[in-house]
Amino acid sequence: MEGRAWTRLPHPIPYQGSKRALAPLIGAHVPNHIETWFEPFAGSAAMSLWAAHHRKPPRIVLGDVLAPMGELWRAIIDRPDATAARYGEVWRGQEQGGPGYFNAVRDRYNAGGDPVDLLYIVCRCVKNAVRFNKAGHFTQSVDKRRLGMAPAKMAAAIHGSSALLRGRAEIRVGDWTQTTADAGPADFVYMDPPYLGTTVGRDRRYAEQLGRERLVGGLRALLARRVPFALSYDGSTGGRHYGPPLPEELGLTRLALHAGKSSQATLAGRSEETIESLYLSPGLLDAKA
Repeated sequence: MEGRAWTRLPHPIPYQGSKRALAPLIGAHVPNHIETWFEPFAGSAAMSLWAAHHRKPPRIVLGDVLAPMGELWRAIIDRPDATAARYGEVWRGQEQGGPGYFNAVRDRYNAGGDPVDLLYIVCRCVKNAVRFNKAGHFTQSVDKRRLGMAPAKMAAAIHGSSALLRGRAEIRVGDWTQTTADAGPADFVYMDPPYLGTTVGRDRRYAEQLGRERLVGGLRALLARRVPFALSYDGSTGGRHYGPPLPEELGLTRLALHAGKSSQATLAGRSEETIESLYLSPGLLDAKA
């Protein structure tokens, strides 16, 4: 990958809400020199892939509370050939599997936690919007309008991700405060946790919810250790707010990033812009000025 002008970074896990499109805007506030990059809510790891290419930290820590997601990233990084081949097998199975094929793969994943099964159902589910129930089972339904990422495109994304991350990425599974416990002042933590709107109320969609109090407590711990960080958290779409701003006492800088048109609003016949908040730890904005 070195020395090549990549206009599009690999993106094998197409989460709805992935920061792939916003990566250049967020990355403008990332320090040039980082010893270890941490992304404790990795999911699609869009920002880690951006950082691997643009900041080239010698060490990258991908964390996620969902164990099969951690296993999926291990497979992508360490076994790209086998992972791409297995995805192709699962994807091609839908050609003869009939209308119930997606549900069969989803049930198989919920029973055994196979990481490539997870990759397929994320790619094929409605709007790539992952949903889990209280038991941790994947519950989102199939998107009947498309077949998910084709095997050739997926293979290229898997191999590209492996080339960027192999030899410097460590996978950790667990709570975000644990997976970043060794972060220090020379490191950088990027966080993209579930928004408050998907943590409380009726629209709970992730494997584990993150309450505001736990988030604020974890941020205080990072601040006490002088760990620089950026946090994507709240925002608004069409005047509807995801949650109140974080406490001013934390001393964070809050920026508004224009994320473009809301895909869900467009499907409903409305034109609404999504604005996401990016919180920066103290001094980070001045350091990049």
